[in-house]
Amino acid sequence: MACRLTKGVIGLVTMLAWFVQDDLHIPIDPSPMTDHPLLAAEPWPVPVKADPSERHLANVRQLTFGNKNAEAYFSFDGTKLIFQSTTDYGDGPQMIDQPRVGTSLGCYQMYVLDLQSRAVRRVSTGVGATTCGYFFPGDRRILFSSTHLTSPNCPPKPKIEGRYRWALDNYDIFSFKVDGQQPHRMTTTAGYDAEATISPDGKTIVFTSVRDGDLDLYAMNMDGTHVRRLTDELGYDGGAFFSPDSKRIVYRASHPKEPDAVAQYKALLAQNLVEPGQLEIFVMNADGTGKRPVTANGASNFAPFFHPDGRRIMFASNVQERRDGAQADKPKGPPTFHLHIIGEDGRGLEQVTFAGGFNSFPMFSPDGTQLVWISDRGAGARGEFNIFIADWVP
Repeated sequence: MACRLTKGVIGLVTMLAWFVQDDLHIPIDPSPMTDHPLLAAEPWPVPVKADPSERHLANVRQLTFGNKNAEAYFSFDGTKLIFQSTTDYGDGPQMIDQPRVGTSLGCYQMYVLDLQSRAVRRVSTGVGATTCGYFFPGDRRILFSSTHLTSPNCPPKPKIEGRYRWALDNYDIFSFKVDGQQPHRMTTTAGYDAEATISPDGKTIVFTSVRDGDLDLYAMNMDGTHVRRLTDELGYDGGAFFSPDSKRIVYRASHPKEPDAVAQYKALLAQNLVEPGQLEIFVMNADGTGKRPVTANGASNFAPFFHPDGRRIMFASNVQERRDGAQADKPKGPPTFHLHIIGEDGRGLEQVTFAGGFNSFPMFSPDGTQLVWISDRGAGARGEFNIFIADWVP
């Protein structure tokens, strides 16, 4: 990529970085799942050869095969994953490596995968779109956002007018039992309520909402009460996760400064749209005080998650392309995103993944020994993203 980012390049960068929020933006391959070259491989999970440069990753394994799979997060005991997928695994539990042949969905549904038994179960309603799943402490209930009360159909896509635009669909946050039963609606305000995660101490939920006219971060108690606003700077604040000690929050943000950018942001927000371009990583205290940037590199930085030591942060970024773009003889191609790790003080940036063109949404297992993330490495079709897991090597 060239060292300067044109509007068109930024649009493409952002489109790839935010693919999980737009259920149809990247075409879904309708071919049968059994056509995937690794699907019949044994044992499961399927071993994958790591790039030699990925020195922090050992025993890399692939968990899903085909379509789009995203935002896979561990249960508190580390034995399960909740994830969203356009693969139709049907209504009842079945084996993750035996999906319904040739069936893909128009938008994401939410699933829970037992890593020991291979059993996967849909925990969402099967209608509307879902996003951002997470386990409650004790792993008996899960939460995620869904549009199923608004419409049984997938939300419509916004028009593409030069730069990529992400629609702020009418999501609400719901809690369900881990088997998909006993739904409980946790937010009732109009508009976008999503991107919810839970503190390790089991006391607080953090989420993004437009309830006060901007895209800000909020916290609430575990039962949905005592909602309080954490951010108030104009622009997008979201994708938040707590530190291991539950005392800090890491998140991604984009705050327009120039008058034209401010006017554009407000105009799009009035249409329930946003153009997330440059995103930086921020940290704040759990009560919203002490906000400070971690990155300031001008790239698209997103999907941050604290390292188990509580002092470093892993995140996805195309910063390596901005850095390498100074090489005039470097071939141009689609933007790539890789996982990086950095100190909370903004020092010691290190690239973690090197294989594939998209690596994002990392999460460490509760005991810190494993990493799960989403990647297009080894994809069998355009627009395919799968779940990978690896042992973490310090």
